Amino acid sequence: MATKFEWLKEPPFTPAFESFCEGRVLSDPFWEHVLEYYTKSLCNPEKILILKYEEMLECPIDRVMRLANFIGCPFSQDELKNGLVEKIVEFCSFDKLKDLDINKNGIGNLKNSYFFRKAIVHDAGDGKQIGQDHARKIP
Repeated sequence: MATKFEWLKEPPFTPAFESFCEGRVLSDPFWEHVLEYYTKSLCNPEKILILKYEEMLECPIDRVMRLANFIGCPFSQDELKNGLVEKIVEFCSFDKLKDLDINKNGIGNLKNSYFFRKAIVHDAGDGKQIGQDHARKIP
């Protein structure tokens, strides 16, 4: 009988990866779901905000300001002048988050490396995270 902690067990990578690439995941169908939200975000940018990881790394200050505006909490001139956006970006940086005690250990049988990578764009197919054969299968 499965327990409520069954999800903490490490799944075999290849079958889990194949299921993901085919869109068969817990929130099935994954790729159709992502595409639908992306399309809706183009028609209703005031209701759906999509932030891309690459853009967050490239211009984090701009993206934090965009997020604040989107949720209706824009930064004041004083906050901008006092560097609050920069402080938020630093506080939420990969280096800062990966060094928090809560993030140094894994959960159950899942290693911390499942949740933290190198914070480098396009490193999936470098052979260190996933193999190049797997990387080529990602839609």
